[in-house]
Amino acid sequence: MFKELPRRRALDLLIRPTRVEVSERALWHNVRWVKQQIGGAGLLAVVKANAYGHGAVHVARVLEREGVAMLGVALVEEGLELRNAGVRAPILVMGGSYEGGYELMVQHELTPTLFRFEHLEGLSRAAAKLGIRARAHLKVDTGMARLGVQLSELTDFLRALTAAQTHVELDGFMSHFASADDPGNPSTEEQLRRYGQALTAVRAHGFSPRWRHVANTAGVLSGMGLPPQTDVNLVRPGILLLGVAPASWLSAKAPLEPVLSWKTGVTHLKTIEPGTAVSYGGTWVAQRRTLLATLPVGYADGFGRSFSNRGSVLIRGQRAPVVGRVTMDMSLVDVTDVPGAALHDEVVLLGAQGGLRLAAEELAALSDTIPYEIMCGIGARVPRVLVG
Repeated sequence: MFKELPRRRALDLLIRPTRVEVSERALWHNVRWVKQQIGGAGLLAVVKANAYGHGAVHVARVLEREGVAMLGVALVEEGLELRNAGVRAPILVMGGSYEGGYELMVQHELTPTLFRFEHLEGLSRAAAKLGIRARAHLKVDTGMARLGVQLSELTDFLRALTAAQTHVELDGFMSHFASADDPGNPSTEEQLRRYGQALTAVRAHGFSPRWRHVANTAGVLSGMGLPPQTDVNLVRPGILLLGVAPASWLSAKAPLEPVLSWKTGVTHLKTIEPGTAVSYGGTWVAQRRTLLATLPVGYADGFGRSFSNRGSVLIRGQRAPVVGRVTMDMSLVDVTDVPGAALHDEVVLLGAQGGLRLAAEELAALSDTIPYEIMCGIGARVPRVLVG
């Protein structure tokens, strides 16, 4: 007879061994190292995109305990998820997609980033309706050409902001680097010059934003946009806190500890004979008597088809190659050369085991992409588990 389970999220039930482990200790290490580098500035920890695939709620709770000044998200929905999970730290919403969400932001104390006149009007109306004064950060476009008030429009925007001061408080001023991970690129210095020019204009209109920030992860590691050289008192790292550098030349600048480990297990073993074709299309054919392990992870989990016949995993402290095409829910690896390989063995897809490490950079190279995409691409059906 069917028995109803207690009401809980299905992803809380660790039945399949595939999971992401998030190291609280490594996160603490990275946060404390960053704090030592930023000259007394506050830390705005970016946790957008599910904390780059690590699990936004788990990561945000640790960061809140570490006393970060603010958390950064891209979407109103991401901010609401954190509030619903009990996170009370200040949250900055940076993406600018607010239509229909102004009242929710005001009600849940989410701070929007303003750069369109419609943003200012919508926030002002929502704050007036709720009878409060809402905080906001102003973003200027200094060279990224993605979001932000253009410098040619800044005076008009500041006049509109002056008129809206009854209901909107300018609590922050910001911009965003386009090429801080490119050593010697002159555009970063030019962006800093424009940032200073825009901040001067903001102050000339009578505003004194409490928070001023421009440095992202690459800015922190390269030393660009940090105090005291730049008029900032807040920095905005994201993936840096999670133990990954945005470019190889920056990796040596920080003793980072990767926070994420992606693991699964062996759910089936079989021996196949020479000449046996493996997986869809038979793109790999056994050249010897082969011990084949089936892993319950596939491209629906973010373990991409690009790893087919190219990638490897760690099992019993050794590398084992991925053979055949990665399928939606499963992958196959050749464990013939792994002594003692057995059913239920733990398998590392990303992370360390037995003195070896599979880094996000390695998986990214197989897919001709960047580590950000690998980690953000780990599927929602893979549970995130916080470990000590």
